Amino acid sequence: MNDTCIFCRIARSDLPTFKLFEDDLVLAFLDLHPIREGHALIISKQHYPWFEDLPEPVAARIMSTGQRLARAMKGEWGVERVAFFFTGIHVGQTHAHVVPMLHRYDVTSVRYLEDGVEEFSLPPKPEDAALAQTADRIRTQLARAD
Repeated sequence: MNDTCIFCRIARSDLPTFKLFEDDLVLAFLDLHPIREGHALIISKQHYPWFEDLPEPVAARIMSTGQRLARAMKGEWGVERVAFFFTGIHVGQTHAHVVPMLHRYDVTSVRYLEDGVEEFSLPPKPEDAALAQTADRIRTQLARAD
């Protein structure tokens, strides 16, 4: 783990988060600046800065966790599609995003580039109570699937 990485600090429970799923390899939690309600992140519990550095079992666990979350999101929001993508843009640790797609443009860069290509605008952060309620909804759907 890395002492300065925010995701490592979250994985160690040094920082609060709205956990959705956790096992020995990965942790899934709500994004604090969601594209849409339910937008989740999946991180490895070990620090891997680059996607290609992920050991195959960790990469597979991130993918299978994403699939479980996608099924839960489809059940909760009634969406046809759920986006899954890896990034490492804002935090120097590989992480996956899982986003229920209410609109076909939910995950395009246009949502982030409203200020132009040289700027970045974070989506607004919902209140903690709203995030807690969203986390409960997803965990309920996950429990139904088990």
